[in-house]
Amino acid sequence: MGGVQLYTRSAGEGLPVVLLHAFPLSSAMWLAQREGLADVCKVITPDLRGFGGSVLGEDEPSLDVMADDVARLLDREGIDRAVVGGLSMGGYVTMTLCRRHPDRLLGVILADTKASADPEEARSGRERIADDVLREGTSVLVEKVLPGLLGRTTLERRAMVSGRVRGLVQAAHPVAVAWAQRAMAARPDSFDTLRALDAPVLVIVGEEDEIAPVAVADAMAEAAPDGRLAVIEKAGHLSAIEQPEAFNRAVSAFVAELGGGSPRR
Repeated sequence: MGGVQLYTRSAGEGLPVVLLHAFPLSSAMWLAQREGLADVCKVITPDLRGFGGSVLGEDEPSLDVMADDVARLLDREGIDRAVVGGLSMGGYVTMTLCRRHPDRLLGVILADTKASADPEEARSGRERIADDVLREGTSVLVEKVLPGLLGRTTLERRAMVSGRVRGLVQAAHPVAVAWAQRAMAARPDSFDTLRALDAPVLVIVGEEDEIAPVAVADAMAEAAPDGRLAVIEKAGHLSAIEQPEAFNRAVSAFVAELGGGSPRR
């Protein structure tokens, strides 16, 4: 198959766990997971197309394209089935992979994301941001996207975390940002996909997430036949960055449940 080859980092051995990053960040957001989970599983963190070290390519904006990229990544790594998860946009790509490549899944992790499609107002907002960032650059993201990514505890008490996230946002390429916004705007509702899943599902959410709040996460966990919910205290939309130890404990316990090792305490 053709398509973009994703730039990938990995750490550890054992059960493969693929983690897909949030918009508009890169796989650099998973540093604490690569370090903290390396003795529990093999953590694979690709840059989705256009972000970090991956090129964008010529395809039209589509989460289907991004999910197929991940399937090709598994082929390239010689992995038949893996635990695949993602945060925010990475969750959208994960649910698309569930729909298009369900045979590749040992388990699913959905963090701070939504199974519902965007309403018209949200789609229009994404298009406005896409247009604005192409015209004005990533300063638009700092103003319009960054404030909602972090929880109130992080904004009040964790200046270093806020600064790191700001740097990751500013590093995004405007063309990739616009492409991804349009891909996300066109995504379908994924609740039927969740209901049809054979694989176990872990839904993680920051208790202070205002973009994809706890009630949304709970509905997703309820929709999956074998779903469970983990709420991360004092974290917002980027729970893996804001509270990495708690996030890693939830993933470690899930991997252990799947038979991939002992949970981290």
